[in-house]
Order: sequence, then C-alpha cells, then structure tokens
Amino acid sequence: MNHPTSFAGQFLIAMPGLVDPPFARGVTFLCQHGEDGAVGLLINQISEYRLADVLAQMDLECQDAEIADYPVLIGGPVKQERGFVLHREPGQWESSYRINEAWSVTTSRDILVAMAAGEGPAQALLALGYAGWSAGQLEQELMENAWLTTEADARIVFDTPLEERWNAAAGLMGVNPAQLAGYAGHA
Repeated sequence: MNHPTSFAGQFLIAMPGLVDPPFARGVTFLCQHGEDGAVGLLINQISEYRLADVLAQMDLECQDAEIADYPVLIGGPVKQERGFVLHREPGQWESSYRINEAWSVTTSRDILVAMAAGEGPAQALLALGYAGWSAGQLEQELMENAWLTTEADARIVFDTPLEERWNAAAGLMGVNPAQLAGYAGHA
C-alpha cells in the first residue's frame, strides 16, 4: 500500500484562491501529517493577545516587559483555548512532540513557566488553536491547488515580520504570490 509523503516540517502556503479566514494569505507550519490526517499551526495570523495575557490566565507572571509583550498567534480555528509552542531546541518539557530533527511543538505549562522566567527556548512561537485536516483532506486540497508546500525555514518563523511571511514563504520556492492564479488548471 502506498502511503503519502509526509509534509510534517513543511510550510503550507495558501494560494490566492483560498479566501476563508484564517487561511487567506496564510502560512501554516505542518506539525503532523500521515494517513490519519494532518495538524498544523498558522504562523502569520496575529491574535489580540500577548504572552502576558496567556500567563495571567494561568496565574503566572512575567517580570520582563519585552517577554510579556511577546505576540500570541492564531494557530488555527480548532481548540483556540489551547496553547501550542513551536520551537527549535527540543528541551525536556512535559508534553512535547518532536516533529523532526529541527522542530518540536510543546503544549505543557512548564514551557510557559520557563518562557516567563526568560529560560525558555531561544526561538519559540506561541499560538492559540491549531489547523486540522482529516484523512485525505489535505491531499485533496493540494490537488485542488489550495496550497503550495515547501520546507519550513526558521528565518521566516522567527525573524520575518508577520505581514511579510506569506510573500517570504512563497519566495522560498522562487514564486511571486501576486503572479499566482487562484484556480487549478487541467490538461
């Protein structure tokens, strides 16, 4: 039986024809992908919250104003009350999932405690909620030309301003999103 190639550790870059919020002009980092479906985090959709807001909900404080002001992203439309930390160093967190050699995602409180103390991963992104696809759904959307895929790049996740991430991710493939059609062609 042929299993699809896993896209875990890759970006899904929304094509111009994908206009449904929050995916319009979205860049999703795929955390898991297999025959049962896929899970990812949007990396370019800002929420109304800052890290200090999330910490306050957990009865935690952060004394460092710069860390407290860290933006929280909308990771996707599913379980938006739940936090996900995408990071590079694997660490010894209570609830982490190793995506590949370079990336991990953690959902446990201990990483937020460490982040509040300035002792968390050097490169981390906090998102509320996630994007999910059922078995075969992502593959169907790819065939319908809803997404481009490319290997994830830490510079885009951590260093590129949010409003530039869609163009930058497409640029990894040598693509100018302004020149993309929003429909699939058939020969």
